[in-house]
Amino acid sequence: MKKLLALLFSLFFLSSPSVFADDISDFTIEGISIGDSLLDYMTEDEILEQIKLHKGRYSYLKEPNKYLHISLFKDFPTYDTLYVFIKNNSSNQYITNINEQFKILSVNGYISFTENFEGCVQKMDEISEIFSGMFPSAHRDKWKSKHHADPSGKSIVETIYFSLSSGEEINLQCINLEETFRVKKNWLEGLGVGIDTSEIISWLSDYK
Repeated sequence: MKKLLALLFSLFFLSSPSVFADDISDFTIEGISIGDSLLDYMTEDEILEQIKLHKGRYSYLKEPNKYLHISLFKDFPTYDTLYVFIKNNSSNQYITNINEQFKILSVNGYISFTENFEGCVQKMDEISEIFSGMFPSAHRDKWKSKHHADPSGKSIVETIYFSLSSGEEINLQCINLEETFRVKKNWLEGLGVGIDTSEIISWLSDYK
């Protein structure tokens, strides 16, 4: 309960004084924001290890390797884990600035709700109300779908998106994985809170 209360508190104070501005660049999740260099939070060796670990994770997309999923496992005050997306270095070697090569394009916090999908959805709806007040002009969508990575079709994702005029999005997701699939993949299931640039949104929506 203490962690969930902390989640609501941290979400409400995600940004600088422009909390109610339609600008995602001011927002942070556990102090990390879009545009930061991942090298400020991890070493290059740690990043390379994460790239190996998540290889093939997005095989259901048309360009599965265009961006890279990097997890950060630290003692975060609110989230169990964080993950970010950066461009695949093999496609941006022409960039000589190493910080630009490891520029963060998406930040996502995750809290485990293993075998508690109803509790996850309830918390997601509470957080959605907070964002509705923070971004009254944002377009809000909500839907339920099958998880594209699970060929059995038994894993469910319930999603709420807030689309901003800048083209960026805030997304809330509750993921309920089929148990055999979850154990096989060793993936978490629960509540995700993310901030995404338009290029990440487009990439994640381009299925095979």
